[in-house]
Amino acid sequence: MNIDPSHSTPPGAQPVRAPARLARRLAAPLTCVALAFASVTAFAQSDAPADASAQQSTQQDAAPAAASPLGNTAAEVGKLSLEQQVRWLQRAQKSGALVKMSDAQLTALFQAFDPVVVPALIQLGPSGYPSYEFVLSRWERLNGKWPSKPAHMLVKLTHDPLRIYAKWLPDGEHSGEEVIYDAGKRTDQMYGHLGGLLGVMPMWTALDGSLARSQSNHKITELGTEFIVSQFMTDAKRYVEVGAPYKPQVEVKTLSGVRVVALTYVSPAGKPQFYAKKQTLGLDLRRPYFRTVEAYDNDGQIFEKIVIESITPKTFEADAFDPKNPDYKF
Repeated sequence: MNIDPSHSTPPGAQPVRAPARLARRLAAPLTCVALAFASVTAFAQSDAPADASAQQSTQQDAAPAAASPLGNTAAEVGKLSLEQQVRWLQRAQKSGALVKMSDAQLTALFQAFDPVVVPALIQLGPSGYPSYEFVLSRWERLNGKWPSKPAHMLVKLTHDPLRIYAKWLPDGEHSGEEVIYDAGKRTDQMYGHLGGLLGVMPMWTALDGSLARSQSNHKITELGTEFIVSQFMTDAKRYVEVGAPYKPQVEVKTLSGVRVVALTYVSPAGKPQFYAKKQTLGLDLRRPYFRTVEAYDNDGQIFEKIVIESITPKTFEADAFDPKNPDYKF
């Protein structure tokens, strides 16, 4: 099942809500994020009209045009209130308006947004789907070495309970490996086998054991869009804690065929206080989550790169997470 761009609400995603319900839904996350980013918001609003009535008039004039995202210039969107900017961006993603913009238009638009807009959008979500399949390429620096080619993976993931099936595809690192995780059976272990001749020996192993860590800096449970979003929000709060500027550098990139708005954040302290010294996160043009990650350590070396090449909401049969599935090699 493929995501059809003509459908604004794919299976598993949340539908567009009525204005009153959306306002209530926006209130708590916006309040939380806005308070957390108080220093940044204050700085961003310092250039706004000092006269409150003039500001209100400007917002009222700009707000009706927000219903048609392509009708707004970056300058006009920049005049909207924080809540209006978030609403505008939500509509632009769902309608496909961002996809139609040129690289220059997208860059100017995201430079005009209040720095709090993207965290608010991400926090409102959804950060993924209840059940979905995705293909990703992942590069990781392990034991100081950068791989000559990425791990190319097919992943099936569902929630409540969290269950994951991951297969390393033939054209990437660790080709032929398979892993299944089922939180309903064992929360701290996964079942899997290596590729090649050793692939005939499936076994249970700890999520963070030596075998798992020899192939990745992450647990299998950290696959998917939700982990990337969670890490982003954790770092966002740390920026506030240290009083650091939060406005990202903006550019548009196409990585492995995936076009994203790439937002680069340079942390004041680097690791271990932050996930990375510098991190570039690629925002999906249709959904409120990130499709790409590039993370750099304190010495400026890249230590991780992720590209989610495709993502498809799906409902799986029970055998999708069963080692006895005849399509698997356990």
